[in-house]
Parts: sequence; C-alpha cells; structure tokens
Amino acid sequence: MMEIQITCTQCGSGVEVLPDHNAHKIECNICQQVMNVNFSQDQEQGILKECPVCTRQDFYKQKDFNRKIGVILFVIAAILSIWTYGLSLVILYLLDLFLFKKLALVAICYKCKTNFRRVKNIDEIRDFDHEMNDRIVYADHDFKGKPLSH
Repeated sequence: MMEIQITCTQCGSGVEVLPDHNAHKIECNICQQVMNVNFSQDQEQGILKECPVCTRQDFYKQKDFNRKIGVILFVIAAILSIWTYGLSLVILYLLDLFLFKKLALVAICYKCKTNFRRVKNIDEIRDFDHEMNDRIVYADHDFKGKPLSH
C-alpha cells in the first residue's frame, strides 16, 4: 500500500497517512492543524494520478534520502579532506554510489511537497525539472500532469 507523508501547512512537520477514500480530514500531530484530503481508489491501490492535498497532477521522482543529511555529510567530508588529502570525498562518493543503487524512489508533488512512497506507477513519473518547479511555485501554473513544452 502507498505511504503518504503530507507536509503540515501550519508548522511544516510531516504527517504520515495511508490512503483511505473514506477519510476527508487529517490532523497534524504537532500543532493540531486540520487539513482537507481527498483520497481516491487509485491511491489505495498504490497508483498516483492526483495529489490528495492540492489535487494537482504534477509530480517528480527522486531517491528517498534526506537532503539535509546529505549536505551535512558533504560538509563533514569537505572539512576532513584537509587532513585526508581528499580521501574523505572519495569515500563519500562511494557511499553515495552505494546509496543510489540501494534506495527506493519517492514521488513528490511540486505544489504542496507531499511525499508518496511505494508508488506502483513510479516509472511514469518524470525526474525533477527546475523550470517546471519555478513555474508551479512562483506563478502557480498547473501543467495537469503533462511535461513542460516550449
């Protein structure tokens, strides 16, 4: 079953939920903010077509790894490279390569940053597109699930 992590609109914390088409509201465990959701039968089956929070169809996929941890590891390796003559960066590269091969993919909504794990149709979702992200975030453009075309 698909696992969904919704970002709270009030405090920014993650709210873990499983899709249930009978559920229409979820509550943040931290600030008790109530958010409306609209789960579909497709989501209960693990198929992602529409975001249950913002009803957008624009998603991207990436490896399921916390970016903050990645930045911290890079900073540590960069500082240690002074004493290890760059060997720490090589070790970090090898760790990154290992994680890249082992970690699963996660789908993310461009608009509301909701994370979707165990998505059956993850191969249909495109990689991150900076221009598409900027148009959605800053101009509220809705691509309706179609790729960016010039």
